[in-house]
Amino acid sequence: MTSPPLQMDDAVYERLSRLCEAGNALVAEKRFDAAVTRFNDAWEWVPEPKKDWEASTWILTAIGDCYFRLRDLKSARPVLEYALRCPGGPGNAFIHLRLGQVLLEAGEHDAAADELMRAYKGGGADLFAEDDPKYLAFLATRAQL
Repeated sequence: MTSPPLQMDDAVYERLSRLCEAGNALVAEKRFDAAVTRFNDAWEWVPEPKKDWEASTWILTAIGDCYFRLRDLKSARPVLEYALRCPGGPGNAFIHLRLGQVLLEAGEHDAAADELMRAYKGGGADLFAEDDPKYLAFLATRAQL
C-alpha cells in the first residue's frame, strides 16, 4: 500500500512555485546558469526529507535539464539520478531522456541505451524531437524502434 502524497505548507509551496516560475522564465531566455540559481533557491525551501516531495522531482529535473544544456554533465548526472528516486521520478520519460543523454555523452553506452529506451517507451520519438538526432539514432542501433 502506498502512502498518500505529503501536503506541503501553502506558504512554502507558493515560495517554491514563484522561484520555479522565475527559473522557467530564465530557461526561456536561455539563461541556464541563472535558472540553476533560481531552481537551487527553490530546492532549499523543500522540507526534509527532500526525496519524499513531488516538488523535488520537478525542481531536480529542471536543475538537471539546465546542467545538461550547459554541458555540465558531471553536475547533471547526480541530480537526475536523485530525481528518479523522488515521487513520480521512476518512469518519468523526460528524466530518463536527460539521464540517457548524459550517460551517452559520458561513453556509458549500455546504461545510456537502457535510459533512452525507458524514455522512448514513455514518450515515443516525439520526446526526442527537440534534441540532437544522434540520441535517437544511437537508440536505433540498440533496439528496433
